[in-house]
Amino acid sequence: MTDPHTFRHHWQDEADAAYLYRLIAALEPDPARRSVYARLAEVEDRHTAIWADVIRASGGTVGPFRPSGRTRLLAFLGRTFGANFLLPHLLAEEGREVKGYLDMHRSIPRGEAGFDEALLLAKESKEHAHEIAGLAGRSGEPWHRTESGGFLRNVVYGFNDGLTANFGLVAGVLGATASEQHHMVIVAGVAGLLADALSMGASGYLAAKSEQEVYANEIAMERDEIAMMPEVERDELALIYEAKGMPPAVARARAAEVMKDPERMLAEHVQEELKIGGHEQPPLREGWVTGLATAVGALIPVAPFFFLTGTAAIWTSFVASMASHFLVGAGRSVFTGRGVFRSGIDMFAVGLGVAVVGYFAGEWVGKLIG
Repeated sequence: MTDPHTFRHHWQDEADAAYLYRLIAALEPDPARRSVYARLAEVEDRHTAIWADVIRASGGTVGPFRPSGRTRLLAFLGRTFGANFLLPHLLAEEGREVKGYLDMHRSIPRGEAGFDEALLLAKESKEHAHEIAGLAGRSGEPWHRTESGGFLRNVVYGFNDGLTANFGLVAGVLGATASEQHHMVIVAGVAGLLADALSMGASGYLAAKSEQEVYANEIAMERDEIAMMPEVERDELALIYEAKGMPPAVARARAAEVMKDPERMLAEHVQEELKIGGHEQPPLREGWVTGLATAVGALIPVAPFFFLTGTAAIWTSFVASMASHFLVGAGRSVFTGRGVFRSGIDMFAVGLGVAVVGYFAGEWVGKLIG
């Protein structure tokens, strides 16, 4: 028998989705797209009602809806960055629902509560995902791919790296020196900040540049294939259209029409065959965004030592760093799909562990060379 908490989890997910669809509808200036979001919100309401009935049939009760912490965070970011910001996250959420419902359907014995509902909602969530993918300018089933790019993602992960690494470094210096020698912490902290920011920025730049070079090479190869064997590429494109559900005759006719324009033919192959969708970012932009975010994160543990000394500086640094670890963990939930509090606590524990290890490692090294 399925755990009633699973039903309640799906009820919350569907209610959260309806809430976000209504929000994005309110933010969307285009009437046609706004109508789509409003309709999707109504469908999610129906899904919520289905799970409410299942919960009641299983002997549970359904209380008033309150958006989850992650949903409130996404709503804030959506109001800040606009309707298009929420699309990839709604798409990812629909993809997670498809997988979750299919797993649930396989695990429930036929005839038990939730068996039929899980399969029905898996189908409708998949339809939603394709609809959202179309609005976001994506094709296929985008939730099967993971993407590492994106401005906000680079900010969060760069900030996290700088904060954690420099927090450990500051703790290590404190362990190796007397607390009164705060100037040593400043020197080590600023050096660590610069080194980590430059390292992360360079890594972001080189990763984006390498990705661009790979894409450019693949596109060049595809261009040569179209020029040297156009009939083969035409037949490949027709098969791709057929795989998407187009009748064979229509698929062949469309591929033949596209073939008349080599640049259009290339664009179709790049999108449909290579799945290169234009989400890559300029290398310099990737580099400076990641490097700057890393520097800001790395500044937090060392900043108190510019204004305070002794125990006051140490405790201020500790409290600010631990609070920042919790907040950056909560921010990561936007990309991972986990709850805000749980993600925050996980990152809090990581920060605490780094501080403890750094402090005792510094103390040990200090005694070893002292």
